[in-house]
Amino acid sequence: MYDYLIVGAGLYGAVFAQQKTEQGKKCLVIDRRDHIAGNIYSEQIEGIEVHKYGPHIFHTDKENVWEYVNRFAKFNHFTYCPVADYRGELYNLPFNMNTFTKMWPDVKTPADAEKKLAEQRAEFAEIEPKNLEEQALKLVGRDIYEKLIKGYTEKQWGRPCNELPSFIIKRLPVRMTFDNNYFNHPHQGIPIGGYTAMVEKMLIGTEVRLDEDYLSNRESYDALADKVIYTGQIDEYYGYQFGELQYRSLRFETEVLDVGNYQGVAGMNYTDSDTPFTRIVEHKHFEFGNRNPDKTVITREYSQTWSKGMDAYYPVNDAENAALYEKYKELSDKESKVRFGGRLGTYRYMDMDQVINEALMDAGA
Repeated sequence: MYDYLIVGAGLYGAVFAQQKTEQGKKCLVIDRRDHIAGNIYSEQIEGIEVHKYGPHIFHTDKENVWEYVNRFAKFNHFTYCPVADYRGELYNLPFNMNTFTKMWPDVKTPADAEKKLAEQRAEFAEIEPKNLEEQALKLVGRDIYEKLIKGYTEKQWGRPCNELPSFIIKRLPVRMTFDNNYFNHPHQGIPIGGYTAMVEKMLIGTEVRLDEDYLSNRESYDALADKVIYTGQIDEYYGYQFGELQYRSLRFETEVLDVGNYQGVAGMNYTDSDTPFTRIVEHKHFEFGNRNPDKTVITREYSQTWSKGMDAYYPVNDAENAALYEKYKELSDKESKVRFGGRLGTYRYMDMDQVINEALMDAGA
């Protein structure tokens, strides 16, 4: 008999299991996939650590979380500085002085940029945004919206910007410095050796079973433990009895190329509407290119509508789905044996440090 059955060997499940095992509890972790680490799983291809389910850059301002992850991995000093490609024009992200001087050649100083942005915003200053398009126009004006926001966002969400809720981008980062670092957090990097190795260390001392589908035989699995920690989709757990929550899913095309350096940056976002993929990730740059000098691995990322049987990545955070989730949460609040955790279990988009912090708190750390 186990103290805890943890459904899902992703980040939340691994942290929770590590903490409870450390506390002397007996835990069993199961996962329907054939590997641990969930969506942060990484694997070696041609000597290059490849992020199989999209790039994951660890960043945090939570000192307790930073101290925790450093128990299981040493992090390099990688900082995420993506580039946007709009019909062959290249712009630095997030929006900063490098972006503005390229967008508007007459802009040379922060004062110039402030003046130009004020001119761009003036047309929309008096509107009360009813959708994402109006919100973006009010925040940054037409030029940046048309080139760097509109096409990418519509591909990402599968809907026109004027049909998306304004709160998705309540604010946009605008910097008056020549700083391309996407995140402002004091701690940032990639675990040396990859995320899978980090999660493996977290799970030392905990029994793990892979290719195990909890929902196919729930009663038998429940009988194994006093408590169940469920990190899958909450609507799937309840048999979609109120209907399906909406998600966006992703499709990946990974390719090995016989060149040492394909695009010179880890992330290249394609912000026009005609390019079918949202970005190309070149994985070796997460390790500063210090891998196979003759080959590289790239992944094209396509956003798509989720349907049953597909991996769910991003919850669709609109009023309709929020109301539907509340119905499932009411059911979950009545559970005495089962606790829901993680991104899918709580129907929220969370960064890795948020997931870890919640798992630590839920485990009583």
